[in-house]
Amino acid sequence: MSNENEKAIVIVGAGEAGTAAAIAVREAGWPGPIVLIGNETLLPYERPPLSKAILIDETNPEPKLIVTAERLAELGIEFLHGSEVVSIDRAVNMVTFSDRARLGYHRLLLATGARPRTLSIPIAEGSKVATLRTYEDAMAIRQTIGQGCELVVIGGGFIGLEVAASAASKGASVTVIEAGPRLLTRSVPAPIAELIRAKHERSGVRIETGVVVARIDVSEGRSNVVLASDRTHPADLVVVGVGAVPNVELAHAAGLAIENGILLDETLATSDPFIFAAGDCCSFPHRLYDKRIRLEAWRNAQRQGAAAAASMLGDNRPYEEVPWFWSDQYEETLQIVGLCEEGQIPIQRDLGAKGQLFYYLTDDGRVVSACGFGSLGAIAKEIRVAEMMISRRFVPDVKALADPAFNLKSLLA
Repeated sequence: MSNENEKAIVIVGAGEAGTAAAIAVREAGWPGPIVLIGNETLLPYERPPLSKAILIDETNPEPKLIVTAERLAELGIEFLHGSEVVSIDRAVNMVTFSDRARLGYHRLLLATGARPRTLSIPIAEGSKVATLRTYEDAMAIRQTIGQGCELVVIGGGFIGLEVAASAASKGASVTVIEAGPRLLTRSVPAPIAELIRAKHERSGVRIETGVVVARIDVSEGRSNVVLASDRTHPADLVVVGVGAVPNVELAHAAGLAIENGILLDETLATSDPFIFAAGDCCSFPHRLYDKRIRLEAWRNAQRQGAAAAASMLGDNRPYEEVPWFWSDQYEETLQIVGLCEEGQIPIQRDLGAKGQLFYYLTDDGRVVSACGFGSLGAIAKEIRVAEMMISRRFVPDVKALADPAFNLKSLLA
């Protein structure tokens, strides 16, 4: 560990945000120590493949590394794996580890991520219930979801549906239970949700919406998901995907402001000017949407980590990246750029067999969000143009938006 008398850039959390920040700090020319701290024993790895490739690859899949040990050494980044920071002493700019070792910081970045939300219902001891956040979680699920497995997924959001698609493709019998009136209620417009539901059902997945789970029992070594209606779904495994909770305990104990995550200003600084945050654990004001938001997305974590690195080194520019999300559903892609606002009536762009897109506009005609589902090539191209429109606060011709034959990029020339 670095000499505590030589203050380092210290980063707590070795996921996408923390690792991006560590690399960006060094590449920006910081000459001093950089310490990247991860509570898992693995090198930093990407999480999106956990619900997809890690579950379905035929050969024993390895985690997709964000950075190699050789690259960390080359950059002079000290990586402390399997380490836990338990407290922050803001008076002297020190962090304390679970083994009571202490480390001083010049600047501190909290990239502590989020954890799966748990169910607030009775769950019998011995139930086979899993959540998905780590490589270890994915490998445990992978061992069960083969041919003949009965899988119940609680939650019709991104993670639940990705696990359902992966399990169905491996021959498992899959049921998805969603308490809301439809799938992806908070994420996508209803017509896109219906396309995704239809795709799953054509692949053999049973989907029940508007259904509440009362408890999970155990019978003869199997789990029974008991609904409020008293109907029961037997399962070899139950996967819970009902959202995530930001990991703010370390920040809260240190007296930092909390509001739907660690509260940041537009430069990603916390209420302490020596401490910054990035990724799933924090909320920040976004000028495009004139409100505070918290994002759980791979690209946001990556770019926010790099932006926080710049702010820690004194380049205090506002973070204004347009939010972007994606999810693979079988061989098709769901992509969302911007933030869909409830109650807005979208403009539809029908690409036929290639997919469907919906654009959301403000009252004055500015594009603030777009959502598409279909073939990767077609959807990704349209979403990239939509992202440019959003970032430029562009007001397009509505007829052009709706016309699939019209080249929208030409509007931006």
